[in-house]
Amino acid sequence: MAWWKAWIEQEGVSVKGSPHFNPDPDAETLYKAMKGVGTNEQAIIDVLTKRSNAQRQEIAKSFKAQFGKDLTETLKSELSGKFKRLIIALMYPPYSYEAKELYDAMKGLGTKEGVIIEILASRTKNQLREIMKAYEEDYGSSLEEDIQADTSGYLERILVCLLQGSRDDLSGFVDPGLALQDAQDLYAAGEKICGTDEMKFITILCTRSATHLMRVFEEYEKIANKSIEDSIKSETHGSLEEAMLTVVKCTRNLHSYFAERLYYAMKGAGTRDGTLIRNIVSRSEIDLNLIKHQFNKMYGKTLSSMIMEDTSGDYKNALLNLVGNDL
Repeated sequence: MAWWKAWIEQEGVSVKGSPHFNPDPDAETLYKAMKGVGTNEQAIIDVLTKRSNAQRQEIAKSFKAQFGKDLTETLKSELSGKFKRLIIALMYPPYSYEAKELYDAMKGLGTKEGVIIEILASRTKNQLREIMKAYEEDYGSSLEEDIQADTSGYLERILVCLLQGSRDDLSGFVDPGLALQDAQDLYAAGEKICGTDEMKFITILCTRSATHLMRVFEEYEKIANKSIEDSIKSETHGSLEEAMLTVVKCTRNLHSYFAERLYYAMKGAGTRDGTLIRNIVSRSEIDLNLIKHQFNKMYGKTLSSMIMEDTSGDYKNALLNLVGNDL
């Protein structure tokens, strides 16, 4: 499943919202859940994880109109820990949420390159355009300029190239001659010479369509007698290697890429809650069902079963509601 096809598949949606939706009683339920001493977390889970993002925005409007308070700010003051982080993530409009994740990845000391790579390599041109717009509206600065200020070298170049969204091409047209030429250019830029021409790799990976790149990877393997992934691993390192490999993974199979992100967020000691929350929230209304299917295929266990083993309490219950039934 090439990455760009994932955006047009309704069966992938795990959170579909309420068919008989009325924001007023939902807002009232939430108000009562947070009124007085103590909080009824289960009531909050029942409402917010069973509504679509558009419905949550309507509930927030109704909450303010009925009770004169901001719903997100009220939730922030009543909840805590990972559960709070998840519920607040659900309250952001989708593009604002991704803009916030990018902003948080760059603010303060150190940069979470993995977050920036994940978002930029896996979104379509239209998605990236909307994220850039939301970023500018919410933070008053340009996402591209902030990335340039916060990263350097070839990593900066690949991120800026990805941000242009030049890989979208829904026509599926592939020029076999150009694919072969690209494969030869990649081989000449890496395996064939001492040292690596990183810009050649970046240009081809960031400007060619997914269908075209699939053909390039095939041709490359014939010429180099090794996969493009193996060459990237031997020719590059660190965040640049991660960025290039992510582009290849998203090109080969977007759902496998997200399944892998979710698996490694929970595997081993500790949980990478930021990765877990971001990927479940951001894919829940796009293709989470397809990711779940791929997860099961790749790891021989369901996403739900791993969440049950790895998380607890209200946080676990909310995540399981968002993931829905694992077949």
